[in-house]
Amino acid sequence: MPPLAHDDLLRRAKDLQLPTGHHIDGTDEPGAGPSFAVVSPRDGQVLAEIADARPAEVDLAVAAARRAFDSGPWPRLAPADRGRILLRIAELLEEQREKLALTISLEMGKPITDAHDIELRAAINTFRWYGQLADKLTDESPHTAPDALALITREPAGVVGAVVPWNFPLTLASWKVAPALAAGCTVVLKPSENSPLSAVLLGRLATEAGLPPGVLNVVTGDGPVAGRAIGLHSDVDVLAFTGSTAVGRHFLHYAADSNLKRVWLELGGKSPNIILPDAPDLEKAAATAAWGIFFNQGEMCTAPSRLLVHSSVAERVTEAIVARARELRVGDPLDPATEMGALVGEDHLDRVLGHVATGRAEGARLLTGGSRTLTDTGGCFLEPTVFEQVTPGMRLAREEIFGPVLSVLAFDDLDEAVRLANATEYGLAAGLWTSDLSTAHTVSRALKAGTVWVNCYEEGDLTVPFGGMKQSGNGRDKSVHAIEKYTELKTTWIQL
Repeated sequence: MPPLAHDDLLRRAKDLQLPTGHHIDGTDEPGAGPSFAVVSPRDGQVLAEIADARPAEVDLAVAAARRAFDSGPWPRLAPADRGRILLRIAELLEEQREKLALTISLEMGKPITDAHDIELRAAINTFRWYGQLADKLTDESPHTAPDALALITREPAGVVGAVVPWNFPLTLASWKVAPALAAGCTVVLKPSENSPLSAVLLGRLATEAGLPPGVLNVVTGDGPVAGRAIGLHSDVDVLAFTGSTAVGRHFLHYAADSNLKRVWLELGGKSPNIILPDAPDLEKAAATAAWGIFFNQGEMCTAPSRLLVHSSVAERVTEAIVARARELRVGDPLDPATEMGALVGEDHLDRVLGHVATGRAEGARLLTGGSRTLTDTGGCFLEPTVFEQVTPGMRLAREEIFGPVLSVLAFDDLDEAVRLANATEYGLAAGLWTSDLSTAHTVSRALKAGTVWVNCYEEGDLTVPFGGMKQSGNGRDKSVHAIEKYTELKTTWIQL
């Protein structure tokens, strides 16, 4: 938690000098085209007018990244030297932690405590972890016949286009950028138009840390123009995207229509959270279920938005979650006491409210919340919302809402729980609460999800990969496995 009080943070926020352009080839680039307003969801006020990239500006950024890769020092540096610069980026992120946390809270509505303690911690740790990993990656030399030597080497894949969303603007950017840089690639990063400010600040800090010009370029703009231009660019070798499944499909089309670049997708989710009667601590399970769906305003691809609870304990668990929802403090993201901030914007708030209305129309029972709140602030605030009597065919149970809306579905036996959990086009994450070791193993194996948490939720560190199955995407962020996305395998066979 930042040491400053609410009034101090409000004063600091007013004094912030926010970027208004791209960061290309090691310098700030004002942009030659139009600009767009970055609006704060906490009060509806314009934070900054920032450059809106056209294809020509994307061309400049990609050209800078291509020069830096083809003839610059970065891919040719000793891995230990690359690692030292990544460690320096982590140090600068730590030094600027308060400013970056304020920027994130202002641009996307995250509570300042979460921005400072969780978002920035994750970004700092990511650059630190890959900085330490950079010189510890090894190639292979398999055993062959005595008259030959075989080498398998990993080489940097080239120019990486990274397109990231607004819900964790620095964490998810770091998950793409840090392993790509550690592998020796150069990067063109396009943040969401809802949260471009913190990404440009990251680009500046990377240059200050000693990253050569063109190695990390940040272009600001919307998806249909700037994102599309990156996806279609024939000088982009790899595309890494986090966002909706619908937009992920576009990037696959862009790759097919251009140079068949590799596309790595981390997409949506409709994650089940299964609570069995033998959960080791039902109170903890309920509290964690409530935290999981309301954390970050429910704007989480992994949010446990489908609570699958055994009918024998459903009433007890649901009552505890409703009680927590009603006491949750929704308020100004810049107040350290706020537990749930603002949704990212008016359009998104309207979409979430539309899901609430549809749920009621389809016959689900609204237990609490479901309405806009704090309307006098001008911000985009929604009450924590819980539905019960949700059936598998309802849109509440099938569609990703990306807001603080929980759907409760009861089940009577374990087989039914697994069927309900897997009855989705997504496969990103799942939770399971049980005291039985065999159940933990067998159900975890049966769940079609990239991550399964047992007796916890949203736990882990950088040693483990993150990503999904089915329409939740492909490839993995985090861990050593993320390096695979940004490298090419080469075989060299030497006849002796």
